[in-house]
Amino acid sequence: MTAIGRTSTAPDVVDVVALGESMVTFLPSRPGRLADVPSFDRAIGGAESNVVCVLAAAGHATRWVGRVGADGFGDHLVGAIGAYGVDVSAVRRDPARPTGIYFRTAGDRATDAHEVAYYRAGSAASAMSVDTMDLAAIRSGRVLHLSGITPALSADCLHLTRELTARRPGRPLVSFDVNHRPGLWRDAGHGHGPEVLLDLARGADLVFVGEDEAWGLGGPEAVRAALPEPELLVVKQGARGATAFHRTGTGADEVTSVPALTVDVVAAVGAGDAFAAGFLSATLREKPVRERLRHGHLMAAAALTAPGDLATPPARDHADRLAALDDTAWGRLRLGPGWTQDVRGADEEVRTP
Repeated sequence: MTAIGRTSTAPDVVDVVALGESMVTFLPSRPGRLADVPSFDRAIGGAESNVVCVLAAAGHATRWVGRVGADGFGDHLVGAIGAYGVDVSAVRRDPARPTGIYFRTAGDRATDAHEVAYYRAGSAASAMSVDTMDLAAIRSGRVLHLSGITPALSADCLHLTRELTARRPGRPLVSFDVNHRPGLWRDAGHGHGPEVLLDLARGADLVFVGEDEAWGLGGPEAVRAALPEPELLVVKQGARGATAFHRTGTGADEVTSVPALTVDVVAAVGAGDAFAAGFLSATLREKPVRERLRHGHLMAAAALTAPGDLATPPARDHADRLAALDDTAWGRLRLGPGWTQDVRGADEEVRTP
């Protein structure tokens, strides 16, 4: 597997650096249409910053690199992400462009009733480019985590992502979450989303992609056939689990599938970012691929059993113990609200016939 290391001259090496747009999120005070909700609570949202916030809470050294406005919302984002223990020293402030914001309904994102209203066009993050960002800081991690959201924001963001996914000696391990958002690409005007994302994914070492967003292909094997370049490809299959294709020293793939956990869902948000964080955490600790997938499922379960996009992850020894269960015990495991804090409760669930 590609070595998790780096040779950049940046002095402050961290485990994971994530580049991307983070926005202020307004969550409704009660269910209903956006037109009917009387008030909203403020939170933060952003696929890449979510990943490093979860990793920081799990004990890893992380850095978020982004661009926000020189405004109050930018202040809030930097402060809130930094409060998780994430290094935000490389975040740039843009005096001419605003911080992006969005509103969403309280319902499940998978239903037709779910609404999201983005106010991100012309945001500070859309001005991220090779010239406006600190490339040394971006490359100063053992792992660099990117997503397909960033290249959709502008032509400059696409060029920056291409620069960071270009294969060259000494770069960090590049992790890429495809995160295909058709709505962003419809308005982009600088490329056809699926084709652009496939090309970018080919330059990464580790790729996460949902089976439902993978270019209309049928099944994990078809995704791998279309994307043979990454050393490790993780195809997320929703409630069925996830399959990893790991290229060995002989050039052949080792295929590992792990079923998803049974979870009492509180809010169906943030699971994909949490899965990536769990998988990366186990990767940094050089766990076997099966355990990496299990750590991904466990982190996703933490997000699904808590309100909002970000949840407190399980303690590392707790997660390690659950990830090491035999297949029968793993299949019996059921996780509900509070499981990350109640170690005995989770163990008792495992022992239930």
